[in-house]
Amino acid sequence: MLKHISMGVICLLAGAASAATIYKCTEGGKVSYNDRPCGATAVVLAAPSAPGDPAATAEAVERIARERALLQGIEKERAARAEQQAGEAERSQRAAALERRRCDKLRLQRKWADEDIARAGRDEAERARLKARRQGEALAVECPA
Repeated sequence: MLKHISMGVICLLAGAASAATIYKCTEGGKVSYNDRPCGATAVVLAAPSAPGDPAATAEAVERIARERALLQGIEKERAARAEQQAGEAERSQRAAALERRRCDKLRLQRKWADEDIARAGRDEAERARLKARRQGEALAVECPA
């Protein structure tokens, strides 16, 4: 029982302390906060209203609701932007993979044309060289790297 009474007294004192005037003092370049004025440099700070004040509570609830709505809007925009970037990255990766496949196919065709030159007889050798040269040119145009 004594424990409950002491907690009640502490709560009452804490409420009274929060309603006191607060002074901001600047002395020697240092800032301090006191419950009493400390000279000519003392600035009175507005104490927050008591939690039981219905106008302040309603205003705080409205402000929190506005901030929450703003935050949700920002999060939605961020998610949409991330989704768009992911889609662009995926399209870019698909295009790069397609480009690699096309270049690999041209390299393989060039390799086969070179092998055809090695296997060709006298009559077919010139035709195989021409085909290999054209494959090399196509590879150089399509895949310069």
